[in-house]
Amino acid sequence: MIGTSHRFALRNAAAIVLAATVASTSALAGAKDESAAEWLAPKWFNEWHDGLANKGLNFGATYIADNIANVSGGVKRGAIHFGRLDLSVDADLDKLVGWTGGRFYANAFVIYGQGLSRNYVMNLATISEIEALPDQRLYNAYFEQSFFGDRLNIRAGQQAADVEFFDSQTDDLFINGTFGWPAIKASNLPAGGPAPPIAVPGIRIKAALTENITAFGAVFNGDPSGPGEADPQLRDHHGLAFRVNDPPWVIGQVRLNYDIDIGGRPLAGNFTPGAWKHYGSFDSQRFAAEGLSIADPGGSGVPARLRGNYGIFAVIEQVLYRPPEVKDNTTSASLPGITAFGRIAYSPPDRNLIDLYVDGGIGFVGFTPGRPLDRFGVAMAYMRISNAARNLDLDTQAFTGIRSPVRSNETLIEMIYEAHIKPGWLIAPYFQYVFRPSGGIPNPNNPTGVSRIGDAAVFGVTTTIRY
Repeated sequence: MIGTSHRFALRNAAAIVLAATVASTSALAGAKDESAAEWLAPKWFNEWHDGLANKGLNFGATYIADNIANVSGGVKRGAIHFGRLDLSVDADLDKLVGWTGGRFYANAFVIYGQGLSRNYVMNLATISEIEALPDQRLYNAYFEQSFFGDRLNIRAGQQAADVEFFDSQTDDLFINGTFGWPAIKASNLPAGGPAPPIAVPGIRIKAALTENITAFGAVFNGDPSGPGEADPQLRDHHGLAFRVNDPPWVIGQVRLNYDIDIGGRPLAGNFTPGAWKHYGSFDSQRFAAEGLSIADPGGSGVPARLRGNYGIFAVIEQVLYRPPEVKDNTTSASLPGITAFGRIAYSPPDRNLIDLYVDGGIGFVGFTPGRPLDRFGVAMAYMRISNAARNLDLDTQAFTGIRSPVRSNETLIEMIYEAHIKPGWLIAPYFQYVFRPSGGIPNPNNPTGVSRIGDAAVFGVTTTIRY
């Protein structure tokens, strides 16, 4: 089974919640390790697998299937099925060869089916985090070394940024991709940045400065798939591009843990401010190289290239309630109780489609009688289209004489219930409503170009089986 130290590296909402919930609540609920080993595989195979794991070589598998229907709005209605198989190997080098503090991890995806956002809704915040083109691709492949009793940890190799940066535990409950890797980064960074389904070579350093302060810093190759018009997955074929010569993307954050005394009992929280900088060139959202509007038919229509890009962000997570019998005072969103999160980010409007991003949500654990592992929650995300992009829409109106839509923002709401059926098997029905997909772009099915894509109502069920 996949080790606890790696459960966040899977970075899909269902699998993370599954691993975290049992690890944190087994003492309370009497549950066993949350994996499908006991009922999915024969005893001899489980014994062989566990024997290898005890020696330091841990193989894992997680299968996620999404069944989603767009019942109104978007560009068309319909239902789809798609899925992803995640195969991993986690090597504890201390157990294997006596290398203290060393670890190697790698995993690969097998992806099939078509995505709802790409084909039915055309929104910015991907309805399902696992949505991607059908593919078989390497994802992570990195070496990790810990020092000073794990107070300093260095990771080098192909990896993703979303597992640690601009992240909270409560947002991992939700299915929409923006609650994992926020749309302001997925839309503004080349090829979406280092996040599923594309990881990139990089170096990450994590240092526990004090008991309550942890600093994170990383430098990644700045373009996961390189320049081109094709989809980034096709440009980084099978995850084997290993690009290292593009302008770098640097990100850092500091996590501050604290307690708030409520009713004579401390409740944990954390606050994480951070920033990033990209050293490449980015297209202007409004002006061409010669200074005219991109929409001006008298100009080239080729966007001006602007040097560099940056963003600032902050995350807050707070426990709101813990039952008296829960003694663990952490922000773990898998413990019985109520936790909430909020995130905000900003990037300059002249070179970014989204200049302001805000999201937040609340999660409840252990409130269903007889089902201590089940969770449910509600979250909301707001993505503001930058002034430069909105002004380009106004320019387009002026030059064409057509009262086409002017983009403003995309906003979504998600509600989800996560039911644990058996160890290692969960089913999570959810509902999402998307206001103004892609900020309110013209509906491609309307030849007049005067109406935007309609607000979309989406129902889905995610099934996860983890070994």
